[in-house]
Amino acid sequence: MKAFVTIGLLFASNVFMTLAWYGHLKFKEYDWGKNLGLAAIIFISWGLAFFEYTLQVPANRLGSKELGGPFSLIQLKIIQEAITLIVFTLFTVIFFKHESLRWNHFLAMGLVLAAVYFVFKEP
Repeated sequence: MKAFVTIGLLFASNVFMTLAWYGHLKFKEYDWGKNLGLAAIIFISWGLAFFEYTLQVPANRLGSKELGGPFSLIQLKIIQEAITLIVFTLFTVIFFKHESLRWNHFLAMGLVLAAVYFVFKEP
């Protein structure tokens, strides 16, 4: 059960992370965001990142073997990277329709997913 909760929290935290890092690129399309300066953009992004951290930190604590969870530190990191790619890809397809995904992007994502497989493979 801890594994599922950990992965769910990691997905949720990555949504906030992606919004904080890339969501501001869409602000110019809205009346309220057209004249925002860099400082305002940074503060908005920090606000979003706050929610990322309130989900990411508990996910890592709950999932860590050192604290009774099912994952090693390396496994947690690789899982998080794979989730980041999934969330970012969905975000890009939904909000940045002018961006196109190409074969090399899918190959790179496949290699990260292969890393997930290998990090869980017993030596």
